[in-house]
Amino acid sequence: MVNIEKEKKDNIHIIRVSGEVDAGSSIHLDNAFKEGMEAGESHIAVDLTNLAYISSAGLGVFVSYLDEFELKKIKLVLFGVQETVRQVFDILGLEKLITIAESEEQAIEKLNG
Repeated sequence: MVNIEKEKKDNIHIIRVSGEVDAGSSIHLDNAFKEGMEAGESHIAVDLTNLAYISSAGLGVFVSYLDEFELKKIKLVLFGVQETVRQVFDILGLEKLITIAESEEQAIEKLNG
């Protein structure tokens, strides 16, 4: 089960993801991205501090938005990625496509830089 919370901090739309993102729950992550885009957000930070597991369907959500974010000049930074989740990102080479920061503060710096 996944829990997604959204908040606005300065000019940054923060999506906090906790629990597990699998084929059944990845729609919630997808909806969070859609809502951010529809609201005209240009800076999105995704907090994965409390994400225990992500399936290929969950990873697919991130990948599916990369081109659209680039086209719309939306900056995306992930932060707080746990080691087990980070390994999946690294194996698939997603760390080359998505900016990953260690902390929320570092993510904000990257988005504002």
